[in-house]
Amino acid sequence: MCEAVAYQQLSGKAAATIYGRFRSLTDESRSLDPLLVSKLSEEQLRGCGLSRAKSAAIQDLSAKTLEGVVPGHASLAPLSDQDIIDRLISVRGIGPWSVKMYLMFRLGRPDVLPQTDLGIRKGVMRTYGLPKMPTPKQVIVLAEDWRPFRTLASWYLWRSLELDQ
Repeated sequence: MCEAVAYQQLSGKAAATIYGRFRSLTDESRSLDPLLVSKLSEEQLRGCGLSRAKSAAIQDLSAKTLEGVVPGHASLAPLSDQDIIDRLISVRGIGPWSVKMYLMFRLGRPDVLPQTDLGIRKGVMRTYGLPKMPTPKQVIVLAEDWRPFRTLASWYLWRSLELDQ
């Protein structure tokens, strides 16, 4: 989830650089240790290039992990998507989009729909030949036919936008 926070609202290249600097503070060869992360100062986090809001989010994530509100990766895996969303959005700066990216890319969940994602909405508009960008609610309705493989459909929608570049 720290990685998802670092990548919020940034280009992939910039986010990767910032996240790499953060990981260099946390022993890149190991899984992130919430106790170690909780001991990092705001100055250290900001020195990596993280904004004040992202630094606060990472500190809150570490605290809530240590408190048991957010279980570790292995303990999250067997939970339902909704249970994971409910636990993780209790963390400052982590919303449904970030959790859905975690579900898709870290837990490999097959039926996740990030309906608010701009790329998904653009991909739906293009695929369905819509005259304007669909709302997230419209995306949900159209995506019903994709169940139980909405993650895969989302990957194809993102990829369809890359083909123009």
